[in-house]
Amino acid sequence: MERDTMATRTLSRITKVLLAPALALGATIGLASAPASAAVWNSCDQWGNTSLNGYTLYNNIWGSGGGSQCIWANSGTNWGVWANHPNTGGIKSYPNAKKVVNRSITSMSSLNSSYNVTVPSSGAYNTSYDVWDTDYDYEIMLWVNYNGDVGALGSYQGNVTLGGHNWNVYKGRVTRADGTYWDVFSFLRTSDSTSGTVQILPVLKWIKDTKGWMGNETIGDVQFGFEITSSSGGLDFRTNSMSISSS
Repeated sequence: MERDTMATRTLSRITKVLLAPALALGATIGLASAPASAAVWNSCDQWGNTSLNGYTLYNNIWGSGGGSQCIWANSGTNWGVWANHPNTGGIKSYPNAKKVVNRSITSMSSLNSSYNVTVPSSGAYNTSYDVWDTDYDYEIMLWVNYNGDVGALGSYQGNVTLGGHNWNVYKGRVTRADGTYWDVFSFLRTSDSTSGTVQILPVLKWIKDTKGWMGNETIGDVQFGFEITSSSGGLDFRTNSMSISSS
């Protein structure tokens, strides 16, 4: 099922993540608290962000109609959010940890990630990687689990096993206000997983070499986080551990 809010979501996330340092970070969205155990960093600011251990963490409440959300981190790879977003349509936030790669596809011999998360049984969300080229012409999403009324942008392209997982593949396009566009390739794992390892490079090579959907792009950001549509009453999303590495 295609989400009619995907174009708005993606454009807003690009714009707001890029402009976050220039925006007023003091505006707090609602009132919530970090976990009882002391974290080295936490924020309830809409655009709250920090860098830890080579990763940049973003609270990133970008969608309209959002409620309260607070992010906490013990490190760049051990973090989580408490979110209370209403049971309405449209994605409210994408709290995430980002690793900058800045390597072309053909220059890499590997691009791997591991993840271990704890996610709620209610609400509407996905746990996903969001991979961008440096020009923001291509967005590659890898959903490792999802729940509730959520779906991918574009049309179904078939099923493929890549990088250690079996995916349903969707291809769509988002048009910007100036008439330019970027392509979105979404890979939805056929069964939910809360821990594992993903080899991302085979996915990129399949898009480039097997399908011819993009060229030898330079991969800029690899993000991992929770794309939250609703979490009424307050839900916890935890990244117990994760890593992103390239060679």
